Amino acid sequence: MTETTPFDKVLVANRGEIAVRVMRACEELGIDTVAVYSEADKHGGHVRYADEAYNVGPARAADSYLDQDAIVEAARKADADAIHPGYGFLAENADFAAKVADAEGITWVGPDAEAMESLGEKTKARKIMDEADVPIVPGTTDPVTEVAEVTDFGDEYGYPVAIKAEGGGGGRGMKVVQSADEAEDLLESAKREGEAYFSNDSVYLERYLENPRHIEVQIVADEHGNVRHLGERDCSLQRRYQKVIEEGPSPALSDELREQIGEAARRGVRAADYTNAGTVEFLVEEDTDRGDGELLGPDANFYFLEVNTRIQVEHTVTEELTGIDIVKEQLRVAMGEEIGFSQEEVELEGHAMEFRINAENAANDFAPANQGSLETYDPPGGIGVRLDDALRQGDDIVTDYDSMIAKLIVHGSDRAECIARSKRALAEYDIEGVVTIVPFHRLMLTDDRFVAGKHTTKYLDEGIDRSRFAEAQETWGTGDADTTGDDGEESTEREFTVEVNGKRFEVSLEERGAPAIPTPSGGGGGSGRMERPDVAESDDGGDEVVVEGDGEAIAAEMQGTILSVDVSEGDEVAAGDVVCVLEAMKMENDVVADKGGVVSQVLVGEGDSVDMGDVLVVLE
Repeated sequence: MTETTPFDKVLVANRGEIAVRVMRACEELGIDTVAVYSEADKHGGHVRYADEAYNVGPARAADSYLDQDAIVEAARKADADAIHPGYGFLAENADFAAKVADAEGITWVGPDAEAMESLGEKTKARKIMDEADVPIVPGTTDPVTEVAEVTDFGDEYGYPVAIKAEGGGGGRGMKVVQSADEAEDLLESAKREGEAYFSNDSVYLERYLENPRHIEVQIVADEHGNVRHLGERDCSLQRRYQKVIEEGPSPALSDELREQIGEAARRGVRAADYTNAGTVEFLVEEDTDRGDGELLGPDANFYFLEVNTRIQVEHTVTEELTGIDIVKEQLRVAMGEEIGFSQEEVELEGHAMEFRINAENAANDFAPANQGSLETYDPPGGIGVRLDDALRQGDDIVTDYDSMIAKLIVHGSDRAECIARSKRALAEYDIEGVVTIVPFHRLMLTDDRFVAGKHTTKYLDEGIDRSRFAEAQETWGTGDADTTGDDGEESTEREFTVEVNGKRFEVSLEERGAPAIPTPSGGGGGSGRMERPDVAESDDGGDEVVVEGDGEAIAAEMQGTILSVDVSEGDEVAAGDVVCVLEAMKMENDVVADKGGVVSQVLVGEGDSVDMGDVLVVLE
């Protein structure tokens, strides 16, 4: 019989809104909370919220939030009973789970390391699911190392073929091979991403589905053999495999198909000896000829994709549908308690959507903001509206990690009411000083295909007219804006409130050639082309790196990590050649030369962290 051990104090090994979310659950259970923070986050909202907080290192995540020893030591100093990892950072790191479990007096809030390892490596997970009679996409169950294996697979099953990293997720370490000619380069790229992100360059192959929906099932399992699924979420609205709007229940599934997928998820996690919360993700083949109001029936194909062995960003959707606090369930299971509800008692009521409020400009390929301050921050309220956040008005955004400011979750009696309520809530959301994707969300709630529930994971990348993003940004956008007109002349937008015949009007006036309005520190300013800096601060904040001569500098367009440097001093490059690969926002970005020349300086190396504007390579 599992012993029940209540927690008095929990350390949350994360930051931002998810750290605050976990701390709120702890507070309601009467548990004290401990925050950890980096130098960049010393004024963070999660630090303010916690009962006590410990500095675990400098801004670079590898030296702070990913420093396993520092986090365990902070838990010891605080005399914490348990560590909750949130999501991201160390949440799915089996080595860290084992380290916490081995630390005397500290409990890991999550599945044990063995289950994390078996389900975290995709080939092992596929074998477990196959044996549990869970449908899997045709693919390999052993790691692939040779290009011939990729081309042979393509010959047998057809192109495109997906190459996926063993430890990958969210599109990281995944490459889509359209033809045999691409196999060699993309195999190496997938292996490189796998090594960079997960210290594991093993990859496997899957048939790439042309019209998939992304459906995931929330599960909770305890140490007494109970496994419950809490219904599904539809996360099909994605860009480059990154979710932007999640909802539940899925607008595409019939009740029969919903039950089939939910039971498949239960079988799979039970076969893996899994405990605590997790998410089983599936791909469901969309019927492109499906009529309005027609749902995917029990004969639709669905396939296991992966298991996320942690809480998900979008767990809030399920909480609104079921009334079950999933974080509290995580804590109770970790304390040895039995799940207090049966599968039959789980009911989904109404419809819910989650909107990720990211500091990104959808009109500029979702480029993340590199700075900014919340000059105005007035979130919406009212019935059916929930905000998970950590920032407050006047806070500077921290761009060292991710771009999320908050999560807006809206619940309605049905999908139509949820959409109407979401439109109202997004219109109420007043943010100034930082560009966000709120205009994008407002646009999608008027998009015919999304409203009809017929979108797939490829819609944003391949189907939608992306010029509409710019129109939405112009109509509803706030925060940073381009301060140059089409003719390159400096322009300034001024806002006035006027009253005519007792009626109030908000008026915007654009002035060409006027001096720019001063922007408070961190407020963003223009997005015009940056002048070449002569000095770039080094990654560790120590010695300055001097750019020599008057060569053409190639600078980082966003904050990130250098995955590879593809040139050396003395190399001759042509316009369009890749000089290095920069990882930012969980994606590889090729940094290319605008002009040809000879490399005179290489100022970065593999693994270096860089900020927007840092000079990477100089050409003469």
